[in-house]
Amino acid sequence: MKIRAALVLGCLLGLIWFPGFARAAGEGEFRITLLGTGSPIPLPNRFGPATLVEAGNQKLLFDAGRGVTIRLWQQRIPYRAVDILFLTHFHSDHVSGIPDLWLTGWLGGPFGRRASPFRVIGPVGTKELMSNLERAYAADIRIRIADENYPPDGIKVLATEFHAEGVVHDESGVKVTAFVVNHGDKIKPAYGYRVDYDGRSAVISGDTRFDENLIRHSMGVDVLVHEVAAARPELMANPQIQRVMAHHTTPQEAGTVFRRTRPKLGVYTHLVMVARIGVPPITVDELIAQTRETYDGPLQVGEDLMSFEIAKDRVVVHRPSR
Repeated sequence: MKIRAALVLGCLLGLIWFPGFARAAGEGEFRITLLGTGSPIPLPNRFGPATLVEAGNQKLLFDAGRGVTIRLWQQRIPYRAVDILFLTHFHSDHVSGIPDLWLTGWLGGPFGRRASPFRVIGPVGTKELMSNLERAYAADIRIRIADENYPPDGIKVLATEFHAEGVVHDESGVKVTAFVVNHGDKIKPAYGYRVDYDGRSAVISGDTRFDENLIRHSMGVDVLVHEVAAARPELMANPQIQRVMAHHTTPQEAGTVFRRTRPKLGVYTHLVMVARIGVPPITVDELIAQTRETYDGPLQVGEDLMSFEIAKDRVVVHRPSR
């Protein structure tokens, strides 16, 4: 029995640590995985905003919030497998996971071993952000190259900025279009993204108020991944909560977006569920009920590690295993 147990344990460890152990994308696959559906609130079941899009042989990550590396590894995806990181804007909850993804992806072990530059695409300010991170971690990088002989190319950063909306990536049949969204008068730049692949499409809203420009870029998409924010009426007298809500989309407004764009599936992510001591956040059922005031079509309230396989004629929802 002890020998058998040891063999089983050895097999499991081999699966965990074998360098090639990673989920492979199928030919023609178009899949969205919600790696983080939360907000700055530190919830263990909702990590920071991050959405993975797998299209063909490409893995594209949109934002890198708190815990993104943990969620990637739960999906058996090495960090080196992320081809490009796209940034919607520069609020900390959308970028705080970048150093972990960038640095840990360079280290040894099956989760890392990046040997080519870390690619980032985002609006003006992306190069400054990444240059500052390179300066902040210069000592760590210098020490690891000297002490552990990691390849210098694997820690380099290739940052690309765009100044206006338009196509920002077009490779091997995968096209990514950035479009301006309205996250508030002082929160600029702020963008959403549309991904088109093999006659199928998906939109990631980024952080936004109700926005006609987002509607224009989302018409008829297969999957529309949209942020949402909600607070109980008794909290709306609080000036801080008023400011938060003014930067986001209510369930009723998001329902209107879904109704007008008519996606095969509407999906909520970045759930800003405001609460205070003595006043709990609204429930998922209440969130759905408020959305149904303006929209009666297909809807999923996203959870971390929920994924959506976009086929030619349907969208298949895969719920995270418990």
